[in-house]
Amino acid sequence: MTHYDVIIVGGGPAGLSAALILGRCRRRVLICDAGRPRNAASQGLNGFLTRDGILPMELRRIARNQLGKYDTVEFRNEEVADAGRVDGGFGITLQEGDSLTCRKLLLATGVVDHIPQIEGIAELYGRSVFHCPYCDGWELRGQPIGIYGRGEHGKGLALELTAWSRDLVLLTDGDAELDGESIDRLHRNEILVRTEKIAALEGADGILHRVQFASGEAIERRAVFLSCGETQGSDLPARLGCKFTSKGAVDTGTYETTNVPGLYVAGDAGRYVQLSIVAAAEGAEAAFAINTALLKEDLL
Repeated sequence: MTHYDVIIVGGGPAGLSAALILGRCRRRVLICDAGRPRNAASQGLNGFLTRDGILPMELRRIARNQLGKYDTVEFRNEEVADAGRVDGGFGITLQEGDSLTCRKLLLATGVVDHIPQIEGIAELYGRSVFHCPYCDGWELRGQPIGIYGRGEHGKGLALELTAWSRDLVLLTDGDAELDGESIDRLHRNEILVRTEKIAALEGADGILHRVQFASGEAIERRAVFLSCGETQGSDLPARLGCKFTSKGAVDTGTYETTNVPGLYVAGDAGRYVQLSIVAAAEGAEAAFAINTALLKEDLL
């Protein structure tokens, strides 16, 4: 059975950044990546210093190319089917059946966004339907924007988007699930609330033109930002016994530690500031902590 110092599950910015630091520390590292990045539909990864606007897969390609010079780092383009504690470390089983062990395990498995089942949304997703205004708000500055969501989350995203545009409509696709004070606050900030059921999003070449309501009425919008929630990208944190916050994120401590000794979680799976550059920084922090822990175990 092949044994590593560290196995990293997830080959996004967090996992790749951790591999770079650990590889340079002469640790034997394996990255397992199933190749299903959260931002695969994105037309540009924005807000990443020196790489602003780069395609997500291009960032991964550059990172993998740079990691290629380190003989300490290996890749397996394969999903991790299971993981557990083994002899003071961890054992993983890959989808094709191979079993591997490691001293420390880093999960950089991210989250999966919930996307509403609305006619036309698939053709627009990543082009004019988004989740994060920090990632895509600049390109829509001053434009007519819709916010799809209900309750406090929908309201919060609508208010947040006032930094980028003042032509905003909250689309609740049914009951807004908001009290009168919340509705009044939205109105005070000139955010219209539309509770009608949505029939379709209409556009061309990936660009939204209008939101069509079931009543037959339509409103013109240039983009829609979604507030529909997310789930963990993998059940490995739960299987391994991680604690979670009330909002469903892995409860991580200093340097991306978890309540499970030797297990670390970096990136979107354990944070609310879900920017690629933050994920990369967390991967580096986790790598620092992992190497420090290995040193403490190895030194007399």
